[in-house]
Amino acid sequence: MLPRDFALLLVICLVWASNFVVAKLVLADLHIPPLFFSALRLGVVLVAVFPWLLPVPRPVWRMIAVGLLMGAGSFGLMTIGLMTATPSSVAVVVQLGVPITTLLSVALLGERIGWQRGLGITLTFVGAVAVMWDPAGFSLSVGLLFVVANAVCTSLGAVMIKQMAGVRPLQFQAWVGLASVIPLGLLSIVLEDDQMRLAREGGWAFAAAVAYTGLAVSVFGHTLYFVLIRKYEANLIAALTLMCPLMAIGLGVVITGDRFDLRMGLGTLVVLAGVLTIFLGPRRARAT
Repeated sequence: MLPRDFALLLVICLVWASNFVVAKLVLADLHIPPLFFSALRLGVVLVAVFPWLLPVPRPVWRMIAVGLLMGAGSFGLMTIGLMTATPSSVAVVVQLGVPITTLLSVALLGERIGWQRGLGITLTFVGAVAVMWDPAGFSLSVGLLFVVANAVCTSLGAVMIKQMAGVRPLQFQAWVGLASVIPLGLLSIVLEDDQMRLAREGGWAFAAAVAYTGLAVSVFGHTLYFVLIRKYEANLIAALTLMCPLMAIGLGVVITGDRFDLRMGLGTLVVLAGVLTIFLGPRRARAT
């Protein structure tokens, strides 16, 4: 990999890692409702890439379903999870999307996995449970259960988009925004209170957070990630993006004061080892 491309990937991972911390600060310090925040964020994405909506991807229903899963389902559930979970733990548990995507590919696309990928899936789930488990109360973190649901939505959307051809990165993001803004907005109106007052009290800090998460994290980060995926082997890029949860852990500990003990440290290592095993394991030929 060229040094400038590796530096670009470092920046992308740092931007993605900071997303967890920025969202946590918006929810905890500015007291912004999670669905309202998610709707505004995806609204910014839609406005930024609106010209790429056309031509309409076919079939339209599948594109709308993918947009709902990877927009409203993904961002909405993650922000709800961040209401009670720490950014560092969310960054680790969200890695469950990798084995879940692999399992859904087997179930829906007929792909096959070897023993190495099976081992990676097992390690990832075991490590994630270790991170999610609250030994004081002998229960799973409720906030992190929303993050697991986020991973399921994202993974299902990823598998469904595999069945569509010719969808460009910016076009994909435009349809995610279009499909998600109205449902999230309506849910916010029904389930949340004082959105506009809290937004005004949040002031420029809130406006900057919405712009940053929409433009830098989604439009900038994801678009350049797709560029690198096309230029290099997907396994290489995906493995290097494991820097993202490590950066998120560091930012969470330093900025939001996340507690990161031995249990979470060992769980994180197991999760990352499992994800790396999945990425580097040999692919079996797709079943006929």
